[in-house]
Amino acid sequence: MTYNWTFKLFAGLTERFGSTILEVSLEQPAYTTLQLKQALSEAFPQQAASLSNCYIAANMQYCIDEQIIEVDQELALLPPVSGGEQSENIEQHTVTISKFEITNEPINVEEVMSKIITPAYGATLLFVGTTREFTGEMKTISLDYEAYEPMAIATMQQIGHEIAERWNGADCAITHRIGLVDLAEISVVIAVATAHRDHCYEASRYAIERLKQIVPIWKKEIWEDGSEWVGHQQGPWIPTGEVQNIHS
Repeated sequence: MTYNWTFKLFAGLTERFGSTILEVSLEQPAYTTLQLKQALSEAFPQQAASLSNCYIAANMQYCIDEQIIEVDQELALLPPVSGGEQSENIEQHTVTISKFEITNEPINVEEVMSKIITPAYGATLLFVGTTREFTGEMKTISLDYEAYEPMAIATMQQIGHEIAERWNGADCAITHRIGLVDLAEISVVIAVATAHRDHCYEASRYAIERLKQIVPIWKKEIWEDGSEWVGHQQGPWIPTGEVQNIHS
């Protein structure tokens, strides 16, 4: 007897497998994360190298090596996120939960900031990420962002909770764009509000670095003569590990 496993695919994996869904028949209804990755590598040996760099998400949670994963869960294979991989026909939509948004429309900076300004806070700081023209010697034409949207919202909410705990009730709002983002256009806005300015600087830095670490958003750099999905660029990608490269 075999069991039909289904995985959502994103970014470069979508291109390698030629689909947004990977379906495979395996011998067991449950595996540890390591066992499942090994079974997938054996089923798709030509993609083994790419699969080895991915994390498995079950019910929109990153899975650690020893975790048991079951066939009936919502599963996704996540390549390294764009920390420093959308179709051309993107329907107009915005997924919004509270202060955290994924949108394919231009971001209004003032709207993001207005979500957190209240008399309770004396300092507000904005981080605005835009598309730059050159990465090294490569000239960028535009960026193409893709997200595992429900999980991206959940992990942005997680960042908001972490900031509130670390900086005594600090508030945070994050909006990230998906789809094509042209030069000098805004891809992400993070607004942070705290009682004091020193905490505000610290919390803002924490938010953007944490976003790069755990939020499942990918970007494709589109150049004059080609394109490439860009993954995590700050050492090994370990979204289940401790906070990385963040000083607070």
